[in-house]
Amino acid sequence: MNKENKQELVAEMHDKLQRAQAVFLADFRGMNVGQATELRNELRKANAEYKVVKNTLLEIASKGTDKEGLNPYYAGPTAIALCYDDPVAAAKVLSRFNKENTNPFTLKAGVLTGKTINVADIQALADLPSREVLIAKMLGSMQAPASNFVRVLAAVPGGFVRALDAIRAQKEA
Repeated sequence: MNKENKQELVAEMHDKLQRAQAVFLADFRGMNVGQATELRNELRKANAEYKVVKNTLLEIASKGTDKEGLNPYYAGPTAIALCYDDPVAAAKVLSRFNKENTNPFTLKAGVLTGKTINVADIQALADLPSREVLIAKMLGSMQAPASNFVRVLAAVPGGFVRALDAIRAQKEA
């Protein structure tokens, strides 16, 4: 790779690091091509990108971004997962891949909204429900008081109708 190509790659990675909501680093030593392709495809479905980039180029690209906290983790073979949309989905894929496969793929660290997180934090992030589930729970919580209020308002006329029906039945008897 010549100097021009490296400069282009650094500029491209700098842009991607700035756009990414979350970044996860992993040691991919010992992974075969099939496993890497499978991981890449699963991350693509989660709107994340998986790349292998030289550590020195990553370090240069991360200057001036909120991902500079990852600099101490750029040692050994490093793969980077860039998440642009839902960090939980990417963390789930990486965590599941780390657990399921018998390869030595290991997570190193990550950055979530500018804060450096460790492997335990990535696992905790992966254990969260999906974004859709969280939104549904929030909407359910917001809707519950309104539906309870409607139920109370509907009960008042219903009770009145039952009382009138009881009076009618009593007079008929």
